[in-house]
Amino acid sequence: MKDLDSIDRSILRELQKDGRISNKDLADQVGLSSAPCWQRHRRLENDGVIEGYSANLNLEKLGFGEIVLLEVQLQSHDKQSVRAFGAEVAKIPEVLEVYLTTGGFDYFIKVAVDGTRGYERFLQERLYQIPGIQNTRSVFTLRCFKRNSSVSL
Repeated sequence: MKDLDSIDRSILRELQKDGRISNKDLADQVGLSSAPCWQRHRRLENDGVIEGYSANLNLEKLGFGEIVLLEVQLQSHDKQSVRAFGAEVAKIPEVLEVYLTTGGFDYFIKVAVDGTRGYERFLQERLYQIPGIQNTRSVFTLRCFKRNSSVSL
C-alpha cells in the first residue's frame, strides 16, 4: 500500500466501517473539509484502492445457514483445464469464494448451503456437473469468529 498517507488510511478505515457514510460525515471523521475529502475518496476509487461497495447479507436469514470449505483436486493440470474449472465454479450462486491453490488440492472453495441436504444438492446438481474433478474434501464450519472482505487498516 504505497503512497497512502494517514488521512487516506483514515478514509479507508471509515469506509470499511460504513460504506454508505455521507461525504460530510466522512470528512468530519477524518478531519478534512468536504471538498478535499471527496477528492481523496474519488482518487482512492480511481486508483483501484477501493474496488467497489456491497451490502453484507445475513446468509442464515437467506436460507444458507452453513458454510462449507471445499478442496478440489483436478484430473488434469494443463492451463486450459485449470482455468476452465475456475471459471465454471465461479458461476455457481452458492459459491462465495474460489481460490487456485498450491499443495495437495488445486482449488479451495467457500460455499454457503442449507445444511447437509443443501450441500448434497450443491455437489450433485452443481459441482459434480463440472468435468475434470478427481477428488474433493469438505469441512463444515461450526462458527465464524471473524469475517472481513479486506484487511483492517
